[in-house]
Amino acid sequence: MITGQRKGQLRTNPPHRRYGVYAAAVKLLLAIGLLWPIAGEAAQKRLLLLGDSLTAGYGLPAEDGFAAQLQQALTARGHDVLVLDAGVSGDTSAGGLARLGWSLADKPTHSVVELGANDALRGLSPTAMEQNLDQILVQLKDAGAHVLLAGMKAPQNLGVEYQEAFEGAYRRLSAKHDVGLYPFFLEGLPGRRDLILSDGLHPNAEGVALIVGNILPAVETLLKEGDPE
Repeated sequence: MITGQRKGQLRTNPPHRRYGVYAAAVKLLLAIGLLWPIAGEAAQKRLLLLGDSLTAGYGLPAEDGFAAQLQQALTARGHDVLVLDAGVSGDTSAGGLARLGWSLADKPTHSVVELGANDALRGLSPTAMEQNLDQILVQLKDAGAHVLLAGMKAPQNLGVEYQEAFEGAYRRLSAKHDVGLYPFFLEGLPGRRDLILSDGLHPNAEGVALIVGNILPAVETLLKEGDPE
């Protein structure tokens, strides 16, 4: 935008001043993260993490969250992949479905779907959750993404019938859509108070590291899908 100039007096800055303005603009964009997608475009694979607070890294610095630790682990093992964090704290399966279109704009080649914990905590219908996850898998596969479905367990106080319907939904969807299933995203965490934040629900940085270590083999298997044989 041009300001403070009279009509017919369009001015140009000397080359060194134009470079200074450009450099300052680049630094600003980097500072606020707007160049992150550009920097990641060179990655061969793009792994979308569609989830809730467990993938969003609730209560943790960004570098300690699931997305950051998974990215670090995959990079250390030589994978050419950009991890796309689409975790939103408090999201249910319905919320994940509602915003999936925005996430698909990032053109993921692979995706880990981690949703359902908040459905169970709120006692929402397992049938409705299964329908929501079904539509999420349909849309991801239609977009060409290979999917790993991460399961959850329902609280015991909701009763056996609810537990069976809830936990069975992940197995049914895995079979229906022929996608990988990681049965329990929080495997190894229950009972480990030293790995949980003071809220009693979310993993701390060490807890996230345990989750990443446990799920890493399944994610590596996922990333092989679509490779030339």
